[in-house]
Amino acid sequence: MRILVLLLLVLSVASCAGTNPSSPKPAAPAAAAPPVPDGRTMRVRWAGKAPADQAPPVYRVVRMKNNPAIDANWDKPAWKDVKPLTPEYYMGKEPAHQPRVQAKVAYDDEYLYVIWRVEDNYVRAVATTSPGRVWCDSAVEFFFTPCEEPRKNGYYNLETNCTGHMLFASNVPGVPNGVTKEELAQVVITGSLKGPIDPEIAKPTTWTLEYKLPYSVLAKHSKFTRPGPGVRWGANFYKCADETSHPHWLTWAPVTWPEPSFHRPEFFGTLVFE
Repeated sequence: MRILVLLLLVLSVASCAGTNPSSPKPAAPAAAAPPVPDGRTMRVRWAGKAPADQAPPVYRVVRMKNNPAIDANWDKPAWKDVKPLTPEYYMGKEPAHQPRVQAKVAYDDEYLYVIWRVEDNYVRAVATTSPGRVWCDSAVEFFFTPCEEPRKNGYYNLETNCTGHMLFASNVPGVPNGVTKEELAQVVITGSLKGPIDPEIAKPTTWTLEYKLPYSVLAKHSKFTRPGPGVRWGANFYKCADETSHPHWLTWAPVTWPEPSFHRPEFFGTLVFE
């Protein structure tokens, strides 16, 4: 009988502890932390040590020694002594696939030259027209302001998939996109891969892409400062693959934004022409 009474008392205490507002409640399961709690851009796993302040980077653009063929050959003499830049940050949730991306930039009196090299995987290219939805494919993107003060003067976005199809637009405050198909056709571009690529190539694949941009097009749609020693442009370089099996959003200049967002000229780095 005493045992039965003690058992009833224990059950009564346990019941009260669960309903009394002043009793400690069991700790709720910890909520999953957001991928980037404060919007900071995080460094990819293979990158080196991050700078303490994640300051906007600077890239020094050298003069192209000659007018090379645009053939996507990363190893040709024209690019041999040009140092690459590397998009080493990711936006949003840390991606399972983190491709290694490099880009080089050079200039002469008439053109800006850009070449990319991507050590990739899960490579896809469905867009087969220019302009097209290239950002959904395995793609690289060059955003730039052909002068200083990108927030004031606007910017261009040149998005290209791995087979060389493009989307080229101007984003100038108060001015609609003015890049026409005829002007887009003046961008000379070559990719090392041929498309379409679907299903995707699910194995390690290195691809290259090269193009040159005529200043005559850039000067039509925004404020334009012709490259020369000491001239500075705003810019950022991105890698994306929105609709592949392993999407990712990489950036050269850190972007402090909660979600992946490329159209953020306030975070551009700087191109300094030599």
